[in-house]
Amino acid sequence: MYFNKKLWSLTTKVRRKITASVAMGIVGSMLGIGRLLLLGLLIAKVIGGASLAQCLPLIFSTLAALLCYSLWEYQRLMLAHRTAATVQHQLRTALFDQMVKLGPSFFSHQRSGEMSNAAIEGVEQLEIYFGRYLPQLFVAAITPLLIFVVVAQIDLPVATVLLVAAVFTLLAPSIFQRLDSEKSMHRATAYKAFASEFLDALQGLVTLKAFGQAKARESKLAEKAHHLFQSTMWVMATNAMARGITDIGITLGAASALALSAYRVEAGLMSFDALLLVLLLGVEVFRPLRELRSLMHAGMLAQAASGQVFAVLESETSVIDKATKYQVIAASDQSVSFENVSFSYLKNNSDDKTPLAGLVHDRMSFTIKSGQRIGVVGSSGGGKTTIVNLLLRYYDPQAGVIRIGGVDIQQMPLEQLRSQFSVVSQDNYLFHGSIRDNLTLGCEQVSDEALMAAAKAANADEFIRQLEGGYDSVIGERGVRLSGGQQQRLSIARALLRDAPILILDEALSSVDAKNEAQIQQALNTLMKGRTCLILAHRLSSIIDCDQIMLLDKGRVAELGTHTELLAKKGMYAQLMSTQHQLQQQLLDSASELDEQRFAKTAEAEVALPKQTKESGHSSILQGDRHSWAQVIRMLLSYAASWKGRLVVTFVLGVCRVFSYIGVSVFSALAAFAVKNSQPSDTWIALLIGSAVLAALLHWFESWLAHDMAFRMLAQMRIKLFSQLERLAPAFMIRHRSGDLINLATHDVEMVEYFFAHTITPVFVAILVPSSVLLLLASFSWTLAAALLPFILLVFLMPVLFRKNLDVAAGKARVILATLSAHTVESLQGLAQLLNYQASDQRRAAFEGLIEQHKEQRSRFFKIGTLQSVSVEFITLSAALVMLIIATPLAHAGVFDVGYLPLIALASVAAFLPVIEIADVGRQLSETLAATSRLMQVEEAEPVVVDNGTITPLLNNSAALEVSFTNINFGYSEDTPQVLSKVNLVIEAGSKVALVGASGAGKSTLAHLLMRFWDPQQGNISIDGTNIKDMPLDHFRNYVAIVAQDTYLFNASIRDNLLMAKPEASESELLAAIEMAQLGDFVVRQSEGLGTLIGERGFALSGGQRQRLSIARAFLRDAPILILDEATSHLDAISEAAVHLALQQLMQHRTTLVIAHRLASVEDADKIVLMDGGTIVEQGSHQQLLAQNGRYAQLVRYQRASKAA
Repeated sequence: MYFNKKLWSLTTKVRRKITASVAMGIVGSMLGIGRLLLLGLLIAKVIGGASLAQCLPLIFSTLAALLCYSLWEYQRLMLAHRTAATVQHQLRTALFDQMVKLGPSFFSHQRSGEMSNAAIEGVEQLEIYFGRYLPQLFVAAITPLLIFVVVAQIDLPVATVLLVAAVFTLLAPSIFQRLDSEKSMHRATAYKAFASEFLDALQGLVTLKAFGQAKARESKLAEKAHHLFQSTMWVMATNAMARGITDIGITLGAASALALSAYRVEAGLMSFDALLLVLLLGVEVFRPLRELRSLMHAGMLAQAASGQVFAVLESETSVIDKATKYQVIAASDQSVSFENVSFSYLKNNSDDKTPLAGLVHDRMSFTIKSGQRIGVVGSSGGGKTTIVNLLLRYYDPQAGVIRIGGVDIQQMPLEQLRSQFSVVSQDNYLFHGSIRDNLTLGCEQVSDEALMAAAKAANADEFIRQLEGGYDSVIGERGVRLSGGQQQRLSIARALLRDAPILILDEALSSVDAKNEAQIQQALNTLMKGRTCLILAHRLSSIIDCDQIMLLDKGRVAELGTHTELLAKKGMYAQLMSTQHQLQQQLLDSASELDEQRFAKTAEAEVALPKQTKESGHSSILQGDRHSWAQVIRMLLSYAASWKGRLVVTFVLGVCRVFSYIGVSVFSALAAFAVKNSQPSDTWIALLIGSAVLAALLHWFESWLAHDMAFRMLAQMRIKLFSQLERLAPAFMIRHRSGDLINLATHDVEMVEYFFAHTITPVFVAILVPSSVLLLLASFSWTLAAALLPFILLVFLMPVLFRKNLDVAAGKARVILATLSAHTVESLQGLAQLLNYQASDQRRAAFEGLIEQHKEQRSRFFKIGTLQSVSVEFITLSAALVMLIIATPLAHAGVFDVGYLPLIALASVAAFLPVIEIADVGRQLSETLAATSRLMQVEEAEPVVVDNGTITPLLNNSAALEVSFTNINFGYSEDTPQVLSKVNLVIEAGSKVALVGASGAGKSTLAHLLMRFWDPQQGNISIDGTNIKDMPLDHFRNYVAIVAQDTYLFNASIRDNLLMAKPEASESELLAAIEMAQLGDFVVRQSEGLGTLIGERGFALSGGQRQRLSIARAFLRDAPILILDEATSHLDAISEAAVHLALQQLMQHRTTLVIAHRLASVEDADKIVLMDGGTIVEQGSHQQLLAQNGRYAQLVRYQRASKAA
C-alpha cells in the first residue's frame, strides 16, 4: 500500500482531523456491519417462521441503522474533503513561498512548466490521498481486528479465516510497492517533461510558425506524449497487479468463510442463523479494504506527484537571507560600492552546473557616490546586467563585498535591500491584468492622481486613455496586447511610482521611439535628481550626461570618466561609441537646417495611436460550461471512433466481471439454501470460488485494456490540441493565458481518461445487469420485480437530479484551477519583477484568494457529490429491506421457498452494483465534462488565417522578390477599431524599406500581415504578383525570415535554436551564421560550444546575446525577403556596427523591411515610410522627407532635441 513518509510529514497541522477521520471510518465500519447484522437477523427470524408483524421492531431498527450509517458517512466524507483542502492550501502556499525564496537564479535553469505543474497538477493529485486514502489506510489496518472480535462472537474459526484473508489483502500488495514507486517516479518525470516541452512550444508558437517548424515540434511533442503513455502504463501494470491481489483476497476470503460456515453447519458445529449472518457480512467485513482498493489509483498518482512536489520543496537556494535586523542606512548615504567582486555563473560547489562558464566579474571594484548618476557600458554579455543581479542578491559573488550606504548587503534582510531599488530592465514583465494593477505592482495605496502623473511622465497616459477600459484595460500575458514601446513606457511609469532611493535603468529606452524617448528622458532626468542612479545602456543618449561612465571589459572596470573625458582618451569607450556618435551626428546635421520655428509649433503635437479594447469580448480563461451534456458526450464518443473494437471487448469484459461479482452473491445464497434443506453445497461452493477468482481476473484484464485505450487516446488528444493551437496562433494566444493552456494539455486532457476507463462500460453494464436481476426476481414473483423497479429508476435518476448543480460547481472549479495555473506560470516567469518591486506578498495574496475560491467551489462540488453517493447507498439497502418485507408474506403463502429469501435480498443489492458505479463516477464525470467543454472551445475556434492555398510558384529562393500591399484595412477583430487603414505600399525587389513612427502606429502589425499571422479584412498582399493567400503557408514562409524585437528562444542548446531556421544546416553553416552575428567569441568560451543550453526563453544569455542569436537564425535562413523588427535594439555599438555590416551583406539581392525607432539606423534605406495611426503619412528617401519638412522631419527634431538635452 502507498504510505509515503514524506507526504505524512506534511500532515502535521491536520493530524487531529486525520485521526478524527480514521475514528469516524472505524465507527462507520461498525455501523455498516451492524446494519447488515440486523438485516441478517431479520432474514433468520423470517426463515424461522416469524410473521411480518413479529419482525416490525427489527425492521424499524434496521431502517434506523441504515439512516444512521448514511448520515455518518456523509459527515465522514465531508471531513475528508476539508482535511484534504487544508493540506492542499498549505502545500500550495508553501510551494509559492519556496519559489519566491529560490528566486530567479534557481529558475533561470529550471522550466516553469515543471514548477507550475508541481504546484497545480501535482498538489491536485494529492487531494484524495490526504482526504480519503490516508485515513482509509489506517481504517483498513485497524478494522479487521475489530471485525474479528465481532465475528468471533458468532464463530471463532470463521472469524479467524476472515482475519487471515483481511491481513493478506492488506499486506500482499505491498510486495509491488517498491516497483510501483519507481515506475511512478518515471511517470512523474515524463509528465513534467511533457508539460514543460508543451509550454515551451506554446509560448514559442509564433517563432515555430515563422520558420515552418511547427510540424517538427509537433513530432517531438508526440514522442514526449508517447513516452508519457508508456510510463503511465508501466505504473498501471504494477498497480493492476496489486489491485488484482486485493480483489482475489476479498472475494476468496468471503467465499472461504462461507464454505467453512457451510461445513460447520453440516457438521453441527454452527447454527444456520449464524451462517446467514456470515453470508450477509461476507463482503461487508471487507468493505474498508474494498474502499482502499478503489483508492489505490489515487495512491499511485499521489506517489508520482509527490516526487515533483518535494523536488521543489527540498531545493536549496544559493542566496541565504541570514540577516534578521534592519541595518541603519543614513538617508543622505545611498552610495553603492563593489569591492574586489568576483563572480561566475558556474557553481563550483554543485553538480548542477549552469551552462555559462568563466568569470563574469573578476575582482571588480567601483564606487557610486550618493546621488551620483553612473553609466555602465560594454559589449553585450559583458556583465552589465550581472551587476544588477548581484545588487538585488539574485546571486551572491564568490568573492568580494558589495555595499550600500557602507553596509554589506549580505548583512541586510532581503526585504530591506530590495526596498532601496527601483528597476526598469530590458526584460520587463507585465502581468495579465489591468494597466492599473501593473502600474501599482508592489504599492500598497496609490491615488489616481499619482497613478496618472506617473503615466504622463512616462508619456503613457494618452495611449492608456484611448483604450476602451482606460487604466482598467486588461493587457494580456506579458502585455501582449500592447506594442513593445507601450510595454516599455508602462514599465517606466511603474518605476516612477516606486520612488526608491536608488534607480537602475537597464536598457530602459531600448524599445521606445525617438519622440517618446525625448519626453521620457526628461521625466527620468527629473526622477534621477537626488537619487543614486545606475544606467546600463548601449544608446549614447542614455549615458552621455552621466556624472561618470564605466566601461566593462573582461570582468573589470576598464575605463572610467565622463563622456568627454573618455572620448578624449581615444580608448575602448571611444571605439565603442564613435560609430553610433557619427551616425547620430549625420542625422542631426541633416536636420539642422530645418525651420526651428515650425519645430516649436509642432513639438506639442501627439502621434495618434489606434484605439484598442479592454478584452474584445473574450475571456482569458477557457470556461467549463459552454456546452450541453449531449454535445460533450458526442464529442467524447467521437474520440473513441477509431477504438471501436477494443471498446467492444472492454464492454464484454465489464459485463462478465459484474455478472461474476453477482455470481458470488447468488452462489453464496444458493449454498446457504442447500445447507438449510440439508442438500450438498459442494457444487455451489465450487462455483462461488470460481466466480470469485474469475471476477478478479476479469477486473484486471478489463482495467488494463480500458486504461491502455484511454491513455493512448490521451497521447493523441494532446498532439491534436497542439496542432489546433498552432492553427489558431498567434491570435488565440493573445486572448488566452499560456498557464491556462498548459493546464488544458495536462490536467484537462487527463480528466478525459476517466470517461473511457471508468464510465463507458459501467453505463452499459448498468442497463444490462438490473434488467437481468428483475427477470430473476420475476421468476419468483412479478410483485418482487415491480417492487424493485421504482428503486432502480430512482437511483438511475439520482445523477440526473444532481447533475446541474454538480456540473456548475465542477465547471467553476475547473476555471479557477486553470486560473491558478496561469497565475503560477506568470509568477514564475515574472519572478524578477515581483522581487524587484517587492510584490511577492501582493501576488501571494492573489494566489491565496484563488485557492480560497477553488476550495469554496470544490466544497460545494463535494457536498453535492457526497449527498448523491450516500443517498444511493441508502436507497440500495432500503430496497433490500423492502424486498424482504414484500417477500416474507409471499414465502409464507408458499409462492416460493422461504430459504430463497437470502438470494432475493442479495440479488436485490446486486442489481444496484453497476448503478452505484454510475452514481460514484458521476462526480468525476462532471469534472470530465467540464474539462472536455474547455477542450472543445479550442477545437471549435476558427483560425483567423485559413491555410487553403494551392499555388506553389517557383520563386527564386536566392533572388530578391517584390512585395506589395494593396488597399489594406485591418482590425484584430470585428468589434475593435481598425489598426491599419487604406495602406498601399510597394517594396521593390532588392530594396530596403524602413517603417518608422510612434509605438503602436501599426509597423509590427504590417510585418505580421506579411508573415500571415493575420489576414487583412480588405485588400491583399502579394509576392512577385502572387497573392500570398493563394500559397500554402509553409511554402510561402520559406521565402521570409524575421528577426523580431521580442525574439523567442527555446529551452534547448544554441545549435537547436539555430537549426530552427534551417534543420539541414551543416556545422560550418552554423558557425558561419554565429560569426556573422558577432556571437562567435561567446560560443568559443563555452565548454559545450554550440551544445550550450540557454535556458527557458534564453534566460542564460544577456539581452544582446539573445538578439544576436536571433539574427544568426536569420543569416542561416537566407530567405529572399527579410523582416527586421528592431533587430539590433539590444546590441552594443561595436556589435551593432559589425552586425549591421553583415546584415548589409545579407540584404544585398534581398527585399528588406526594417522596423526601427532609431532613425539613424534607417537613414540609408531606399524608402522610409512614416506610419501614424495605422495609415501611411509620408514615404520617400531620408533627404526627400527632410525636404518635405513634415512628420518625419518632426521625429528627427525630437531625436535631435533628445541628443542636445
